[in-house]
Amino acid sequence: MARAAAAGVVIPDRLWTLSFPLLDGETHDSLERDLIDLVRGIPKGVNELFVRPHRLARPARPPAGRRADRRPVSRARRPLAYGAGNLGVQLLAQTFTNYATFYYVDRLGLNAALVGAVMIASGAALAILNPVIGHLSDRTRTRWGRRVPYIAAGTLPLAVVSAAIWAPPFHGHTALLWYFLVTVLVFDLLTITVVLNYGALFPEMFRTTRERAAVAPARQLFGIAGMILGVAGAPLLYGSIGWPAMGACFALLAAASLALSLHGSVERADVPHASFGFTAAVRYTLANRAFVTYAVGGLLLQLAMAIFQGGLPFYTEYALGLGDAANTAILGSLFAAAIPTLFVWGRLITRWGPRSAVLAATAVLAAALLPFLGASGLPAAMATGALVGVGAAGVMVLLEVLLADVIDDDTARTGARREGMYTGMNGFVVRWGTSLQAVLISGVLGASGYHAGAGHQPGSVDTGVRLLLGAVPIAVLLLAAASFLLYPLRDRTRAVSMAVEPVGEAG
Repeated sequence: MARAAAAGVVIPDRLWTLSFPLLDGETHDSLERDLIDLVRGIPKGVNELFVRPHRLARPARPPAGRRADRRPVSRARRPLAYGAGNLGVQLLAQTFTNYATFYYVDRLGLNAALVGAVMIASGAALAILNPVIGHLSDRTRTRWGRRVPYIAAGTLPLAVVSAAIWAPPFHGHTALLWYFLVTVLVFDLLTITVVLNYGALFPEMFRTTRERAAVAPARQLFGIAGMILGVAGAPLLYGSIGWPAMGACFALLAAASLALSLHGSVERADVPHASFGFTAAVRYTLANRAFVTYAVGGLLLQLAMAIFQGGLPFYTEYALGLGDAANTAILGSLFAAAIPTLFVWGRLITRWGPRSAVLAATAVLAAALLPFLGASGLPAAMATGALVGVGAAGVMVLLEVLLADVIDDDTARTGARREGMYTGMNGFVVRWGTSLQAVLISGVLGASGYHAGAGHQPGSVDTGVRLLLGAVPIAVLLLAAASFLLYPLRDRTRAVSMAVEPVGEAG
């Protein structure tokens, strides 16, 4: 037997059961109905976004205390529709991060140093633009809200530019380099515009810790699907249909997922706006102790995961003596363990509160990394990778829940909702993790005697790569735990009082 879904999608019973093994029968059937309805909603969302954009100009801003006529999806199904956008976000990000340099250097023949300079320049621009665009979003006032117009206007251009990265029309090195520079900068600008506003909707749409703890795992589940497609699916596609066709397929899928997220996005009428300018907004944000401790702790958590991800290929090559297949197997075990435990962490957040839960996730992640110091075979490394997945799932869920709490606390202090500025400033901080990761990995490898391109590495490299996975990230995680111990917002599950009505709320 197979389950017939919308739009001709057929889901085999066996695959459906394996996908959600922890759900009871009633929840299982309810989730099936929700997903089928969401699949049916994709053509409508794409049609409204790309085919009939003039419809966005019709709704009038609802008076205070009244609801708009727009009814995107029911309240119960809204989290799945909104969370689906994370698939597109991660798909584009992971594909670009993992393969853009390889494509332009190895396949198109550009100078590696020049491509690296472009990536560094785009990263710096991305970091600086994050708080600027976030503040602009906070101060935007339209009849359709503050965030949705940016997502709706930016999704199609983002998809077009992301596809264009993989289909350059030039072959000369000079023209190709300029093309790469311009497309990457435009891609980064559009990515910030769409992704920042998409993320800024989360604290506004879901107002309590309980709601956020229920929605964040689903959002991260879509994100993991996007990661897997971007990392593992890209080689399969560009190897069979070519790079331009791969880029077009991924762009269409990302646009569809973001269109579906708009179908489930709800903004609030008469949200209190900040009246101060950009400089004052930055100053107030950096003076918020809760944000500073969160941002430092979050940077260190993501740095630890980045060191693990960047160091894993060296570990499988020089500690295990295996190739890329082993790297894929370890990451596969990590994702397999992370997917179901996302929802476990959601329950723990509700029971323990975000601060206690993030300390627990940090401890689990540190303990999981320790066996890499001695793991001597692929089965042991895969088991260790699965344990890392459990801790990583907690980190993924908790970082956005904690940031939402910081934003709520700021609202109580300033009287304004500033999701854009806080999301942008957090993006600014996190961007520097990439540079720190490169410094730490290259420093450890250099100290161990590693020589790039050498046919044979000294035995000390084995020790170095084991420390890179089993010791260096743990030291970083201890610093993260210290930062979260200073985090001043104690665990709470109360809703933040907001005397505003949702726009487009389904009754």
